Amino acid sequence: MTTDAPFRELLPETRSFPPPAELAATSNVDAGAWDRAAADPVAFWEEAARRLDWAEPWTTAHRWSPALQADGTLAPPEAEWFAGGRLNVAVNCVDRHVEAGLGEKVAYYFEGERGDRRVLTFAELRREVSKAAHALTELGIGQGDRVVVYLPVIPETVIIALAVARVGAIHSLVFGGFSAEALRFRVEDTAAKLLVTSDGQFRRGKAVPVKANADAAAAGLEHLEHVLVVRRTGEETPDLAWTDGRDVWWHELVDRQPEVHEAEAFDAENPLFIIYTSGTTGKPKGLVHTSGGYLTGASWTHWAAFDAKPDDVHWCTADLAWVTAHTYELYGPLANGTTQVIYEGTPDAGEAGAADRERHLRIIERYGVTVYYTAPTLVRTLMTWFPDGVPDGHDLSSIRLLGSVGESINPEAWMWFREQLGRGETPIVDTWWQSETGAAVMAPIPGLSTLKPGSATKALPGLRTLVVDDAGREVPPGAGGYLVVAGTWPSMARTVWGNPQRYLDSYWARFAEQGYFFSGDGAKADADGDIWLLGRVDDVINVSGHRLSTIEIESALVAHPLVGEAGVTGADDPTTGEAVVAFVIPAREGLDEDAVAAELRAHVAQVIGPIAKPRAIHLTPELPKTRSGKIMRRLLRDIVDGRPLGDTTSLQEPEGPARIAARLRG
Repeated sequence: MTTDAPFRELLPETRSFPPPAELAATSNVDAGAWDRAAADPVAFWEEAARRLDWAEPWTTAHRWSPALQADGTLAPPEAEWFAGGRLNVAVNCVDRHVEAGLGEKVAYYFEGERGDRRVLTFAELRREVSKAAHALTELGIGQGDRVVVYLPVIPETVIIALAVARVGAIHSLVFGGFSAEALRFRVEDTAAKLLVTSDGQFRRGKAVPVKANADAAAAGLEHLEHVLVVRRTGEETPDLAWTDGRDVWWHELVDRQPEVHEAEAFDAENPLFIIYTSGTTGKPKGLVHTSGGYLTGASWTHWAAFDAKPDDVHWCTADLAWVTAHTYELYGPLANGTTQVIYEGTPDAGEAGAADRERHLRIIERYGVTVYYTAPTLVRTLMTWFPDGVPDGHDLSSIRLLGSVGESINPEAWMWFREQLGRGETPIVDTWWQSETGAAVMAPIPGLSTLKPGSATKALPGLRTLVVDDAGREVPPGAGGYLVVAGTWPSMARTVWGNPQRYLDSYWARFAEQGYFFSGDGAKADADGDIWLLGRVDDVINVSGHRLSTIEIESALVAHPLVGEAGVTGADDPTTGEAVVAFVIPAREGLDEDAVAAELRAHVAQVIGPIAKPRAIHLTPELPKTRSGKIMRRLLRDIVDGRPLGDTTSLQEPEGPARIAARLRG
């Protein structure tokens, strides 16, 4: 590969695992699905859409106006799926299962951080959503109105999202740990009429006030008519400010509403939600997802990639404000009538307040979780917590599938996940997708796909991904390039809220001639056509003309027994232009930093080559991550080069980068 290619291949991976025979025999998807979808993608997605209940059938399955116009100019592209069709998303997720006789089936097992528990059957969920829908109508919320939801992972978050969908309004879920400024941006950008929040939330054993942030975000916004408040922490967060006429208690408004609600059907292209990109650099983008196409993609990909079965207990560990939770904790599994687990707290939160690093293991055992879908960052954290393997005394035999999402999973983390939580036999559904795609684009089919540690395998049926160079030409196997999606698909975001030009510029302009969606990720394809993610294009490190992938250097580091997790970035260098700098969370405490750094530098040089050897390795107890678990390598670059850190409010730990910078200076 030439040095001017987007990425240079560093680490080959040769291990592979064929699908278990028992999964192959019962797979939801057959081996001919790819060929059928390739022959007629629109007909394929029509078949997938028929898995839903439609009040009125569509008249036109698909329309597409590409970015490149006939006169050679560019314009924001426009997509429609299932035009003329009408449905209600909440009815598809709840009511139809009750009417099919599944009312007593558990929809959600909820576990609070402090150990409080609640079980919601589909019949109970329908009653609660119906009451919340009546409450929204009383507050003046109807079709097209925006509702911002600023809540932790509690049943009310699910209920209000479904209620918003039920009345045809648009929700925007915001992570409950975001600052008042981050929340205000979203309330203001959507011109929301309603903000739903809580008095407080429990975080690492403490009751943390929340409503003050909501009040600060709401101050002076004339379009915001009401703030609906869930009582979660009660007397543990006293001195609650209250604005009469604007603020309303959930229990006073929702609990008195009728339990039956007649739902209206809405057009397939009626917007369902707006989800914002993390915004750690620049202004966050509000991506708009619509109803019929999004639910088709969410429902089908959950059924196919997770091989959803009637007796599954599915646990997606994402915060409900993250797109993964929208698709695989809300809409996809609910549309398929799947029982789920939702958990309020952090992975190491103990019920009595003290840390409990085995909390997730206890939850899996308690509810008989069959599908455990989490982020690589948590897998790597578990590796550091349990360097000698998962502690004895936990029955994890219910797990039949593991899942990975967020960013590329390092091969050694993949192997640890399989061996420790999957008994050395459970397939890992490693998914690649984005907020922009709405649902998984690349993922294995557990009963059909041969798995390779660190690869999301191939595009699912009905979708097509390519690795291309700067000119949009497909690169040969092993060569790194830009990951693009060819064509359109039902669950794709339709636009950026209020800014269609940004939608064009961010995703479609770069490869407008070919009609490709530009993901912003680098990747390579192997000889079998399986795709390997190489990190964000912005994270490439150019060392003496060699463009290196941060993901592969991190994978080499994580493969060393002294390393629990690693984040790699570039740094200005007068000799090579850029140099590799690594931040490493050690696998155990009490290590000598200089000795570890020297050993790891030699390790990378041996495994990859001298060109990738880090100039410096810093041991750190944390890395800057988004709430979805993605390492923000650009912030590491700012720390190394001494630049201002800017807005970090969308991170898991907003003060983390400052702590890392202070440690580096020390």
